[in-house]
Amino acid sequence: MKIEIWSDFACPFCYIGKKRLEAALDQFEYKDDVEVIFRSFELDPNAPRDVDHDVHDMLAIKYGMSRKQAMAMNQNLGMQAKEVGLRFEFDTMILTNTFDAHRLAQYALSEGKMNEMVQELFRAYFTDSQHLGNHKTLAELAVKAGLDHDEVLKVLADGVYSEEVRADEKEASQLGISGVPFFIIDRKYAVSGAQSTDMFLRALYTAWKESQSLEVLNDVESESMSSTCDDACTLSAKPKK
Repeated sequence: MKIEIWSDFACPFCYIGKKRLEAALDQFEYKDDVEVIFRSFELDPNAPRDVDHDVHDMLAIKYGMSRKQAMAMNQNLGMQAKEVGLRFEFDTMILTNTFDAHRLAQYALSEGKMNEMVQELFRAYFTDSQHLGNHKTLAELAVKAGLDHDEVLKVLADGVYSEEVRADEKEASQLGISGVPFFIIDRKYAVSGAQSTDMFLRALYTAWKESQSLEVLNDVESESMSSTCDDACTLSAKPKK
């Protein structure tokens, strides 16, 4: 079973949703048969690399509220994060453009280290107050995920994996995804937002049941030959105990 997650590293609900999905997977008996892939999505593609205001002011400007109201909103988000074992440091969070972080995640995918890289990026942004627009910082985080420091700096400097990021974003648009996190299971089921662990668990079992169902394909002639055993024999009596 394959789960694709469109998310952004500057999205608090994406980090919370990721954690809730992981909690659901821990309870899912078929966890070892599940593949999780993160897809790129930028909440603000035009965001500058260096921002001269903090996240409280950003929210106040974006939603037309006071700084005090923005701080209260972030405090509530912090409590939601704490409930799933995360710590958000809003006061020291460094706002930036996440495009290069997404390029790094795409490179990590090619190296079989995407899940590790995604975790490092989320933690760096929300908990450790690191600058995800800084290439040196990204390279240091990549080492923690098991990638080569110098190779990552080269990847970032050369601008590669940009097409992969844009392809994910284009597909999100085609699928009608306008907000994240957005989870798609086997391209049949979708879960929007940081839903509860129970909701994710129900979605996993629903998708698993669907993936295990069989569709019998017979031609018309064989269906009419119910009195013969040429194609298949059915049990006509209960087996002896």
